[in-house]
Amino acid sequence: MLRVALTGGIATGKSFCTARFAALGVPVIDADLLARQAVAPGSAGLGAIAARFGPAVLLADGSLDRSALAAIVFADRTARAELEAIVHPEVYRGINEWFADRPAGTRFAIADIPLLYETGQEHGFERVIVCACDPAEQFRRLMTRDRLTPEAARARLAAQWPIAEKVARAHYVIWTDAGFDATELQVRAIFDALSSTR
Repeated sequence: MLRVALTGGIATGKSFCTARFAALGVPVIDADLLARQAVAPGSAGLGAIAARFGPAVLLADGSLDRSALAAIVFADRTARAELEAIVHPEVYRGINEWFADRPAGTRFAIADIPLLYETGQEHGFERVIVCACDPAEQFRRLMTRDRLTPEAARARLAAQWPIAEKVARAHYVIWTDAGFDATELQVRAIFDALSSTR
């Protein structure tokens, strides 16, 4: 079974592409979902975050205040690294367990990992797909989708590798600038290529 990672920058269309691969019958897992589970109420991850960042990052019900935490970590690289040191090992443990549990005969499976290159984990995958769009379009999407100020959007983009660097390292690239239909055609072409890989 080929271990495939799908990555890209924030707001480059990763979720749409992952959903289209799933619709074609490909097993997929979302690292963001695993990251949320790693900091769920009562988890060791949430306890570690509260111990490091204080009660201000918790809501009244004891769950994580994601906005408060984001305001801290996107303004402070050291704080972001400390958060990642709590969450990322748990995420990759979950991804590895998931791949190990795929049924015999599975041709390939895809893990959607937004920070694949930033975490230095690309070596764990035989193929990497990068979702990309023009940086100006990425900025526009991010502002619209998350209702961010320009400053907040730039901070989130600065926390990730530039798209061009990810594209240069990819086995496959899906350009999402031209709309859903054009994107889906690229997904299908990569599905066909991966399905025929031996």
